[in-house]
Amino acid sequence: MSEKEKITSTYDEGSIRSLDWKEHIRLRPGMYIGKLGDGSSPDDGIYVLLKEVIDNCIDEHTMGYGKHVDVTINDKIITVRDYGRGIPLGKVIDVVSKINTGAKYDSKAFQKSVGLNGVGTKAVNALSTHFKVTAYREGKEKTAEFNKGELVKEHKEIATKEDNGTFVEFIPDETIFKNFHFVQEYLDNQFWNYCYLNAGLVMNLNGKRYVSKNGLLDLLQRKTNVDELRYPIIHLKGDDIEVAITHENGYGEEYYSFVNGQFTTQGGTHLAAFREGFVKTIREFFKKDYDAADIRGSICAAVSVRVQEPVFESQTKTKLGSQTVYENGPSMKNFIGDFLLKELDNFLHRNPTVADAMKKRIEQNERERKELAGIKKLANERAKKANLHNKKLRDCKYHYNDEPTGKDKDVVIEKQKESTIFITEGDSASGSITKSRNVNTQAVFSLRGKPLNCFGLTKKIVYENEEFNLLQHALNIEEGYEGLRYNNIVIATDADVDGMHIRLLLMTFFLQFFPDLVKNGHVYILETPLFRVRDKKETIYCYDENEKQQAIKKLSAKPEITRFKGLGEISPEEFARFIGTNMKLQPLIPEQGEHMQDLLEYYMGKNTPSRQDFIIDNLKIEIDEATPINETADV
Repeated sequence: MSEKEKITSTYDEGSIRSLDWKEHIRLRPGMYIGKLGDGSSPDDGIYVLLKEVIDNCIDEHTMGYGKHVDVTINDKIITVRDYGRGIPLGKVIDVVSKINTGAKYDSKAFQKSVGLNGVGTKAVNALSTHFKVTAYREGKEKTAEFNKGELVKEHKEIATKEDNGTFVEFIPDETIFKNFHFVQEYLDNQFWNYCYLNAGLVMNLNGKRYVSKNGLLDLLQRKTNVDELRYPIIHLKGDDIEVAITHENGYGEEYYSFVNGQFTTQGGTHLAAFREGFVKTIREFFKKDYDAADIRGSICAAVSVRVQEPVFESQTKTKLGSQTVYENGPSMKNFIGDFLLKELDNFLHRNPTVADAMKKRIEQNERERKELAGIKKLANERAKKANLHNKKLRDCKYHYNDEPTGKDKDVVIEKQKESTIFITEGDSASGSITKSRNVNTQAVFSLRGKPLNCFGLTKKIVYENEEFNLLQHALNIEEGYEGLRYNNIVIATDADVDGMHIRLLLMTFFLQFFPDLVKNGHVYILETPLFRVRDKKETIYCYDENEKQQAIKKLSAKPEITRFKGLGEISPEEFARFIGTNMKLQPLIPEQGEHMQDLLEYYMGKNTPSRQDFIIDNLKIEIDEATPINETADV
């Protein structure tokens, strides 16, 4: 090291810096709310902010106070009003601005709460440009207002006629949550989950009412199509546990797991115990040593447990780490396993037609697995050889399924959530993305051309078709969804007819063989600009015709306009802007109640008269003669 380097890298008392709670949250928001994002993904930060505030309302309801919660989202302003006991007036400021302050450290007040570490609302406060809290309690109210965690106004305590409860209003900081927006389908799922886990609770979002009478039974009824179920949903309840189980006709395993009302998207000890306990119970009931994969194949299930002082693996509470249900109580494995051995076994004995239908589904899985065994071996050998010199996959450093290690474990977890794989067509598009991607968190998989239309085919084709086989190996989903290597699977194709066709073929592949990836919000479409409008002073990228017209009005009289038809036409330098922090992703979200097979049949099946009529009725040819086009533009 040179003398100059030694001087600039001095490490002494002056190098040590202490951050207060607000600075630390704003410096490392990922440690508290996971990834930031813009709202395109269900685990983006803005949904976590909303959840942290609502969790407090749910905890009040769980304790027997308050039967409904009102939420509004108006542009960027979010309000949440509950009708619980209300924050004690003398502690309103402390509860939302002092770390490790709250009632949930008193286990008598909140026996089985979600938020136990006193951080949630403080993080929301620190990450909002406006945060206002009002507590209504016994005819009095107290209000405090904050900006980025700093108290800006403390109102005097006054009399009120409002019902007891708490009101919170906040605006997420747009310098942190850039260009954020809420996806209604994600909000619907979030609010329905609250209601499924708290039967009788009424939630309102911008006037839309959510309420559930039958808990997890309602959840599975909403998530499945009755025509595709092999038997009616099994719904079992006990002290601190509730499960719902059925089998469908498709592939994969689909689970919804919850702890104390918290949707644990990454599962944890409770989900592992359920999967193991279910297999053990079925083997003992049928007195046959079925393969675990055959028992769980095409299962759709939900499990909810109530745990005293739960331990989660990160602040965002997406994965449970608790080994026991309560202090000095049974292990999670024994608690859930024993419940299934008793209640599920009893149910199957009382309902022989359901037991018979389940057995047929398991034995069908067994036959299909044995039929695939030979071809899987050959396909895997081919994939291993291909991977040695495979240029299809340009991998990244951090993966979704890696075990986080090191001192900055929360930072690693944040990177893992950002892990993304772009599926592209051709060398030009993959070349642009490869050169401009973030090598830590973004991988690229290149398609040779149009993939096979796999609608109506069996999973055998996934192994017989080299492209599909290499793709499933790249994603690491051959043995199941829990091995997924990338949190975000992004289909990146050209905005022309061929590109749209490839997009449809890939969507069919995922919906047909790996629907759990889609249903759990991992598959997206990359939106890239269609136009570049620029003059000598400014460049504007536009994603549709309306944005283009606005850009033309904003710039000089005759700006240069370029129409991007293919991703390969966008230079790597430009492409870096579209796959960075401002990346625009369109999530692939099937509408609730849609029959997946009917949908695929309509769009990807044989050319039916109804589809021909649809195309003719919706075919539009637009010619915009008023728009000046530069001679070099590709139109």
